[in-house]
Amino acid sequence: MNPNDPQLNRRSFIKSAAGATAGMMVFPHIMAGSNTMPPSERLNLAFVGVGGKGVSSIMPLSDHNIIGLCDVDKRRVAEARQKTGGQAFADVIDRAVSKGGKWFNDYRSMFEELGEKLDGVVISIPDHMHFPVAMSAVNLGINVYCEKPLTHTVDEARKLAQGARKKGVVSQMGNQGHSNEGVRLAKEWIAAGVIGQVREAYSWTNRPIWPQGLKKPDHSKFIPVIPKGLDWKLWSGVAKKRAYDPAYLPFSWRAWWDYGCGAVGDMACHVMDAAYYSLDLGLPTSIEALATEVNDHCAPNASAITYEFPKRGKFDPITYHWLDGGLLPPAPKGLTHGDILSSDKSGTLFIGEEGFMVTDTYTRSVRILPNSRFMDFRQNLPPKTIPRVKGNHQTDWVRAIKEKGQACSHFDYAAGLTEVGILGNVAIRSRSRIEYDAENMRVTNVPEANKLLKKEYPKGWILS
Repeated sequence: MNPNDPQLNRRSFIKSAAGATAGMMVFPHIMAGSNTMPPSERLNLAFVGVGGKGVSSIMPLSDHNIIGLCDVDKRRVAEARQKTGGQAFADVIDRAVSKGGKWFNDYRSMFEELGEKLDGVVISIPDHMHFPVAMSAVNLGINVYCEKPLTHTVDEARKLAQGARKKGVVSQMGNQGHSNEGVRLAKEWIAAGVIGQVREAYSWTNRPIWPQGLKKPDHSKFIPVIPKGLDWKLWSGVAKKRAYDPAYLPFSWRAWWDYGCGAVGDMACHVMDAAYYSLDLGLPTSIEALATEVNDHCAPNASAITYEFPKRGKFDPITYHWLDGGLLPPAPKGLTHGDILSSDKSGTLFIGEEGFMVTDTYTRSVRILPNSRFMDFRQNLPPKTIPRVKGNHQTDWVRAIKEKGQACSHFDYAAGLTEVGILGNVAIRSRSRIEYDAENMRVTNVPEANKLLKKEYPKGWILS
């Protein structure tokens, strides 16, 4: 590296200036396209995944310098520009390109060309490619924001967290609810003993909202034509080679084991976050799953996963249930489903010795049940002891970069939460109750299940 490179000096300035003002700077949410951020405060960012989920990743960060745009499916980008409200997104992209931002098909080419110019990269792509892209960025010392689930396998989650820690990069997983006030209230209320000891909890979701329980597409009679604008080889990435089929994308890739993690992968990092955080869950000792038909290609239509967690400090052992595919928990005695269900179709029920607590998908809402108890409780709320996030989930990552600090859902936290969810899929695919040695990352009673904890990669996809 050239010590006289003005770009390196700019990055050093951002870090040193933030260090001098840590604790005093406030980073409010800036509306897309406002252009009110001083040039000295702007980071150089790249986005891997621009259409689809990438839109909601780009817009909150649109006042920064977008110098790299990478997507293997230009159709999705074009669709995003045409949707209702898409003009604001189109303006952001056009402005970025007019100021020198470059388009890429391949993240490796982007990292190799932009290199030290990047302050951070945001990854909004299918699960199977999270690790190769994020690990490449970490190896190059680039700060990373990666959508949930953090990775496709348990082994990837651990390696990515370890790598980020070793390289000192600022990381954030995109479980946006972890920046909300509610997740901190839930932890404070549990710590204050508001509902007593919790030995059982339920989380549920209405996912999948895409086709699941499918078999591999039959191409014996015809092979679908790859649409213009889609680079199928790059989209497939490290997955097993197979012919293109519209059953896999743009959204339904979540259903297929080679690309996604099913309903658990889509929603666990959101819905389970309140329990994982407030109960210090750590990792389970056993996992057992009931599911509709299971095959080696596609996740099931519905599943019920039971996790057993050991004693953790002041917390007793807990049985934790995950339900998807429309399955719902039983209403506790004295309550109805109407009491515990929220309008967003997902949530978590904490069953305490002295009452119940319910949170919604992103922990925006936290309620104590029964309602009579909640009314009394509101008159004497526990103190707020946990620092709050200023701004939103993306700007929390920006703040951490500027302060050279830590974002709220950094990879050391996110890796454990992701591992819990993925272990549910391991139990589903193993068709057995599995006993888990978390310290050694090993299933002890079903040896063949260990193959599902990690995977091999073709050469050349992870930069170093």
